[in-house]
Amino acid sequence: MTSFLEDDLLPNVAKRALFAQRQESARKDVERGFGVLQARWAIVKGPTRSWYMHHIANVMYACIILHNMIIHDEGARAGDWSDDEAESSAGHATPTVIRDFPYGVNERLQARENMRNQQAHLQLMNDMVEEVWTRSGR
Repeated sequence: MTSFLEDDLLPNVAKRALFAQRQESARKDVERGFGVLQARWAIVKGPTRSWYMHHIANVMYACIILHNMIIHDEGARAGDWSDDEAESSAGHATPTVIRDFPYGVNERLQARENMRNQQAHLQLMNDMVEEVWTRSGR
């Protein structure tokens, strides 16, 4: 016979195992996608912590759309290029990206503190585990 504590923990173990499985699958897809974008566009490689969130999103959407247009236009040949060709394809160097600081010092310190908040991290993690479990229909 199992104890009350074991009965309570078993569903959480199953939920976390399902979440880990789904997360691993999604992580592989995301890493593969970012790898393709980083290989083609240097702007995706650069640090973006000092950018506004909507600027980051716009850059990523633009890169994804351009990638899809290239795939549609060139088909299977789209992947047949090297880093040297990518850098020299325009015939000139890419201008340096100028990044403005969207926040003052206090706002940046608060954002950093928010990112490192252990309690918020655990709450978000538990919420994601529950969401995956609920969507799985179990």
